[in-house]
Amino acid sequence: MQSPHDAILLLSFGGPEGMDEVRPFLENVLRGKNVPAERLREAAAHYEHFGGVSPINAQNRELLQALRDELAAHGIVLPVYWGNRNWHPLLADTLREMAGDGIKSALAFVTSAYSSYSGCRQYREDVMRAREEVGEAAPEVHKLRVYYNHPAFIEANAAQVVAAFERLPSQARAGAALVFTAHSIPSSMASTTDYTAQLLDVAGLVAAAVSRPEWTLAYQSRSGPPQQPWLEPDIRDHLTTLLASGVRDVVVAPVGFVSDHMEVIYDLDTEAQDQAKALGLRLVRAATAGTHPAFVRMIRELVVERMTEGSARPTAGGRGPRPDVCLPDCCPTPVARRP
Repeated sequence: MQSPHDAILLLSFGGPEGMDEVRPFLENVLRGKNVPAERLREAAAHYEHFGGVSPINAQNRELLQALRDELAAHGIVLPVYWGNRNWHPLLADTLREMAGDGIKSALAFVTSAYSSYSGCRQYREDVMRAREEVGEAAPEVHKLRVYYNHPAFIEANAAQVVAAFERLPSQARAGAALVFTAHSIPSSMASTTDYTAQLLDVAGLVAAAVSRPEWTLAYQSRSGPPQQPWLEPDIRDHLTTLLASGVRDVVVAPVGFVSDHMEVIYDLDTEAQDQAKALGLRLVRAATAGTHPAFVRMIRELVVERMTEGSARPTAGGRGPRPDVCLPDCCPTPVARRP
């Protein structure tokens, strides 16, 4: 392979790893946004429920090592770095490290599989700002394509769904409902992207892979003001709807996420699980793609396809592969709401 790229960058959201880090982390997340103090306290309570530790950094360390091992096993000699949007290791610090190591151009794998402002364009804006902060020595950073319908992403999620169904009593599996979830976003943001359509594609592909023709899509983790429309139904409301239809067992698969971070362990494992118990439902939550071997293999394949001229861009179906370079009008910046 002949390629100008001499490193890989794992680019993620970041999360606190102690009680003293929760507020500074959230201030980074919410900087520039008109968020009431009450909302900040509510978000902080989610992290404090787990001792101030988000699992996302630990999971990224595992993914970092798994990716290094995967590359080495296939003879790909590239250093792999890790930087975050909102917490240490912060992206600008990582770019400084890379510059000090002589890195000139890196391929960035973002831990967000879908097209939306917060899941795609905002990461590219983060890279631009971090490079400006570092200065002329900053390496170029080229984001790998959106991978929501890559065959290996579908494979990893399908395997996690199968494992979740196997945790139900055998007699309950046939009648159990399959619900896919993703982070809700403002309806105005969703209307200018393919976010919802991509989620429906993934849900259908995973459901077909596990031979479950009946499924639904719900959302979680909304954080906007009540008067602002966000994608619905919320998973907790949807559980009530499922109960009314006669469902007693539910498998929830958070395909909108690639790791079990706070929105998964609090909004699903805590809030949705509490709601299910109150309703008398049995809820099993499928794991995310995480460090599943197929997911790690996918990252390697995305790197190789970008480094190999004329290589195929495989997809499992749906809307075809996203371009290597995002179009100028892709996932536009949300228009600020007037007070």
